[in-house]
Amino acid sequence: MNPVCSSLTTTPTLSLGVIGNCAVSALVDREGGIVWSCQPRVDGDPVFHALLGAGQPGDGAFAVELEDFARSEQAYVENTAVLRTRLWDAHGQGIEITDFAPRFIARGRMYRPLMLVRRISVLAGAPRVRIRLRPRFDWGRVEPRLTQGSHHIRYVGPDEVLRLTTSVPLAYVLQESPFVLTDTVSLVLGPDESPDHGPDALAAAYERDTIDYWRTWTRRLALPLQWQDVVIRSAITLKMCVHEDTGAIVAALTTSIPEAPGTQRNWDYRYCWLRDAFFVVRALNSLSEVGTMEEYLRWLRNIVARAGGNHVQPLYGVGMEDRLVEELVPQLPGYRGHGPVRRGNQAYEHFQHDVYGNIVLGAAQAFHDRRLLAPAGEADFRQLEAVGEQAVRVHDQPDAGMWELRTRARVHTSSMLMCWAACDRLAKIAQRLGLADRATYWAGHAQRMRDRLLTEAWSDKRQAFVESLGGEHLDASVLLMAEVGIIDPRDPRFVATVDALERTLCDGPYMRRYEAADDFGLPETAFNICSFWRLDALARIGRRDEALAIYEAMLASRNHLGLMSEDTHPATREMWGNFPQTYSMVGLINGAVRLSEPWETVI
Repeated sequence: MNPVCSSLTTTPTLSLGVIGNCAVSALVDREGGIVWSCQPRVDGDPVFHALLGAGQPGDGAFAVELEDFARSEQAYVENTAVLRTRLWDAHGQGIEITDFAPRFIARGRMYRPLMLVRRISVLAGAPRVRIRLRPRFDWGRVEPRLTQGSHHIRYVGPDEVLRLTTSVPLAYVLQESPFVLTDTVSLVLGPDESPDHGPDALAAAYERDTIDYWRTWTRRLALPLQWQDVVIRSAITLKMCVHEDTGAIVAALTTSIPEAPGTQRNWDYRYCWLRDAFFVVRALNSLSEVGTMEEYLRWLRNIVARAGGNHVQPLYGVGMEDRLVEELVPQLPGYRGHGPVRRGNQAYEHFQHDVYGNIVLGAAQAFHDRRLLAPAGEADFRQLEAVGEQAVRVHDQPDAGMWELRTRARVHTSSMLMCWAACDRLAKIAQRLGLADRATYWAGHAQRMRDRLLTEAWSDKRQAFVESLGGEHLDASVLLMAEVGIIDPRDPRFVATVDALERTLCDGPYMRRYEAADDFGLPETAFNICSFWRLDALARIGRRDEALAIYEAMLASRNHLGLMSEDTHPATREMWGNFPQTYSMVGLINGAVRLSEPWETVI
């Protein structure tokens, strides 16, 4: 039999689909192999880690192989997170693999078990298939001990047990034997618990209810007229990056996919950056999906309370862990052999002063939106004032900046900008609450910061706003000045900045983060969110045609399912960086909302 699963025999790529239920997730390659999934939560042990390399071919993967494989097709069930992969052999015989993580309302609450469900059905002929299920524990170090019951196999690790309940004969799974598929079979992988029903009935019911859930969820989105499929897929993907138990939002589902080949810019993104989370909340709010904001505010309130008006880290674990010690995982070779593989992220030790603005901005709509079940009130405002006071204290102090530079500190423009935003939004919240004295207080701080920023971040030499006060290097993050409202986008200084950035940082539609070398040299790939910031700035300036051209190029940079990673190589157009990157999916939404023709043009 021909082994054909990409997770076993071909070079890994980011042509991957995502399934998830806001508790557990997995990445599925184009031939139906699960090549990445962590247990028992997104930042846990990658029991399927073939994306980052493995010991023997097939280790750390969950593959469904088709004999004499010839081609594959892959698409989501419309408006859902349910993925279907079709495999065809050289004789015209085919199978369909349906993958999902159950998510639906049951017994009055959201049911989101730590479970992956796979259903395999016949499309044509009598195809022969083989199941290879090879989870590994402790980041690939430990091969599980196997036990079996009448309809299940237990994969026993040092700290965890996975249980496969299936209608496939267990001998075929244990021996990885090929067999003729004559009817639909189901594989339910999850905790070591006995299901209430047989695997086929259970999987069919879960599939139906999960499809119904996602279609109901997407039906409530307020979509722009154009690019609706793009927006829906992006919104669903962002939702799958929410850890609903706490409300945290992770930056990506993976670790150590390098920003560019051979650079060692390999980072663990399976944590909640307050900066990234704010942008996710803001994008979903623009679609009237405010439920994610409500969940995130639960997490954010606890972060603010823990800080007690003092330093706030730029990122935390999804369970609010504040120590994310970075270490290497030497037994895994890395994506395409481009190591190192890292777990943890040293940025938790950083001082990144933009965090205070991201906190206030992430919570601001909750004070003004009357739809919320639990709108924010004066008690929440008083808590946020402590965040604002910290912004006032540190706004002009050197920090690592939003790009998390590890070996230098400056008074970054983007950090002072967000400290200004914290004070500006606190003034607006106070006004909304009828607290005139507090509104005056915060507006005064905001005005002083604005005056200084617009003076000292401007470089006559570069004819642009630069990356730090008194500095001279260009940085794409200054494009956020228009987005958060500190300057009119048609101000000649901002227009000149956009032009200077285009001359220096852009390769056609693609944009790098900054021009100065960092800890690892000069950046090689384009950072996708910067390209989206650029098109947003151009649209605000009034250069819509230029913005539209960039947006169309970014749409072409997505994979076959409409998903994006962190970076795009400007020469090869290949995706690099962690996947799926929430920043990039946010950019797809924001670009559509910014550039779409209004509904009134057609109705």
